[in-house]
Amino acid sequence: MIGRREFIALIGGATAWPCVLASASEKVRRVGVLANEAWAPLEGLRQGLDELGYVEGRNLQLEYRYAEGQTEKFPALAAELVGLPVEVIVTVGTPASLAAMRATKSIPIIAQSGDPIASGLAASLAHPGGNLTGMSSQATDVEGKRLQLLKELLPDLSRVGVLANPANPYTKFALENARRGADILGLKLEVVELSTADGVDEALQPLSRLRPDGVLVIADPFLLGERTRIAEFMTQNRLPSMFTFHEHVLAGGLMSYATNYRELFRRMAPVVDKVLKGADPGDLPIEQPTQFELTLNLKTAHELGIEFPSSLLARADEVIE
Repeated sequence: MIGRREFIALIGGATAWPCVLASASEKVRRVGVLANEAWAPLEGLRQGLDELGYVEGRNLQLEYRYAEGQTEKFPALAAELVGLPVEVIVTVGTPASLAAMRATKSIPIIAQSGDPIASGLAASLAHPGGNLTGMSSQATDVEGKRLQLLKELLPDLSRVGVLANPANPYTKFALENARRGADILGLKLEVVELSTADGVDEALQPLSRLRPDGVLVIADPFLLGERTRIAEFMTQNRLPSMFTFHEHVLAGGLMSYATNYRELFRRMAPVVDKVLKGADPGDLPIEQPTQFELTLNLKTAHELGIEFPSSLLARADEVIE
């Protein structure tokens, strides 16, 4: 015979059973992330998924794979994610995106890349086709805009060194964009290539010999990973430089004009959600950036003996002192 207290405890426990069962039966969604490094803006993806009810440790498992500056590792890392398997692969940068696309034709890919059409990732922005959609992080005239801002800082600018990674397919299209902007501004570009971590110091030496009036660093995950060494070199050699990622300036670079990548990855979360719920990625439009942020580093400017004009300071989204 059950006493009153035992009966109440039993009834109370029974009311909790559906919650326990629901939690235990909740499907854990496995999402792969293929990138060069554990980049801080990637937290935007986790944040966005959390806002949609995907909580790590409860119903979400994020599988991260990083190439750590070795682009040749991307195919094996992509194959590893496919083999787990994951339900969706989020990629950071064109090399990672291409590796994922070659590794699977069935697992949906949500790609962040510079120019998905020119790089062969998508048939069009409106209808990417295949198993891929995502976010484009560059606008068509952005390199020209960066050169324009550099010239606003340096009115006598005429020769610009361009640091680029030839191993990234996006580089070709970014250089074409930069050359168009340079023609409009009457600038001469001289390209210096850097693609391996072992050769950073040697690859940068031509810039010190060329002595350009300024330097433009093309957007690339590998070059971003080497941001500290690149920024130190530019300062030591008194080379005013325009960068393509905010983190370059945090590492000591002079200035950047860049997409807000944390927000970009947060905006990728609803796309992941749609795909997990059955949407065909090839039918989901690739979104383009609508806002770029100007970041200036006053400390680096002082070390270079440069003063930012009031016109740039007034438009800056962030000024690092």
